[in-house]
Amino acid sequence: MKKLLDDPARAVEDSLAGFAAAHAGLVRVHGLDEPSGPLFVGRADGAVAGKVGVVSGGGSGHEPLHAGFVGDGMLDAAVPGAVFTSPTPDRVAAALRAADTGAGVLAVVKNYTGDVLNFETAVELAQAEGAEVATVVVDDDVAVEDSLYTAGRRGVAGTLAVEKIAGAAAVRGDSLDQVAAVAGRVVANVRSMGVALTACTVPAVGRPGFDLGDDEVEIGIGIHGEPGRRRVPMAPASEITRLLVDPVADDLGLAAGERVLLFVNGMGGTPSSELYVVYGRARRLLEERGVTVARSLVGSYVTSLDMQGASVTVLRLDEELEGLWDAPVRTVALHW
Repeated sequence: MKKLLDDPARAVEDSLAGFAAAHAGLVRVHGLDEPSGPLFVGRADGAVAGKVGVVSGGGSGHEPLHAGFVGDGMLDAAVPGAVFTSPTPDRVAAALRAADTGAGVLAVVKNYTGDVLNFETAVELAQAEGAEVATVVVDDDVAVEDSLYTAGRRGVAGTLAVEKIAGAAAVRGDSLDQVAAVAGRVVANVRSMGVALTACTVPAVGRPGFDLGDDEVEIGIGIHGEPGRRRVPMAPASEITRLLVDPVADDLGLAAGERVLLFVNGMGGTPSSELYVVYGRARRLLEERGVTVARSLVGSYVTSLDMQGASVTVLRLDEELEGLWDAPVRTVALHW
């Protein structure tokens, strides 16, 4: 294993310390200098009074998700766990507390068993203290119904769209029920599918999570390296992209004339030049169905450490969701 680390056991803490120093104008990492304090990332200027708070989190290794999305127009706090491991309830509860200024808090949870259980416990703790908290669970991965980490579909790159649009609704002044409803509409209308060209290497383990032949790719991979639908021989980008786009479009039931957001996401080890090749092929496939790609995002935002691969996410848009996607955002990883 070759990684730019001092101590694999402190990979998350050391990364967060550098992240906090580099982006002190946007974020503050709580708990780094307080050994007994729960570790989470909050806005440098604190939660906005009177606004619904939006909080998410999960295992580390998927950066910039979630910490890179903390800031104006998106998350008020993000809770990192160890690599590929859910954050503990005390961390989540501390983040919910920090994001609550009286208007309530929405917790955005990826559908993995550990995340769901730990966030559920934290929400109960916050509610026992008098906080009003709603939860939305993201399950956009069409690859499998069940995996090593969850019951039902996994939450993957579509989480970015949920966090962005929910964050914009909160800034707009929506109530907690309204922000939760908008987030739920995104969950209902977003789907994703990924492919791995290589496995990722967890620092504490020191070896790839699975074996792929030089001439094989895994279709439908999860962001923790979970098995996908099947292994197929390596093929040109146009063929691989079709294996991602068709299941997504079919599952959404996209019809001619609809407008969508097309998001091509890198898994951590794929150059942007290749992601744009995939984007071009994916856009063409959607346009052949009569679907209009109204908004686009290309880049490595929901990663799996150093995995080579990509995912395709499609969100069905309406006028409101499109406007909320376009609303200003200022975070480390997403800003316009």
